[in-house]
Amino acid sequence: QVQLVESGGGLVQAGGSLILSCAASGRTFRNYPMGWFRQAPGKEREFVAAISWDGGSTASADSVKGRFTVSRANTKNTVYLQMNSLKPEDTAVYYCAAKSSGTDYSTRTQAYDYWGQGTQVTVSS
Repeated sequence: QVQLVESGGGLVQAGGSLILSCAASGRTFRNYPMGWFRQAPGKEREFVAAISWDGGSTASADSVKGRFTVSRANTKNTVYLQMNSLKPEDTAVYYCAAKSSGTDYSTRTQAYDYWGQGTQVTVSS
């Protein structure tokens, strides 16, 4: 069992930056690929970024490529999402997720078994 807790969300002006953190409990965290997703009001949850179990491979959605960076520190049981050049359309609740099966990350929400409670990111214009 893995419990995930996101933090770092808030209100920021367009062009600003935020760093989201996802703290995980459980010794098996280091074995799990991790993903970041977001959900805006009235929209489906969408993929943002993902990282392999060892941090050696990452992926990001086209909408955030070049602006967002995912990383992890397995010794701290934490995964991060560095968000730069934020835009109003980035406003959403951001969730981290852990994938307990396989070694590859996924862009699909259905592939992830454990989810955090989410943290709100609001970008004002």
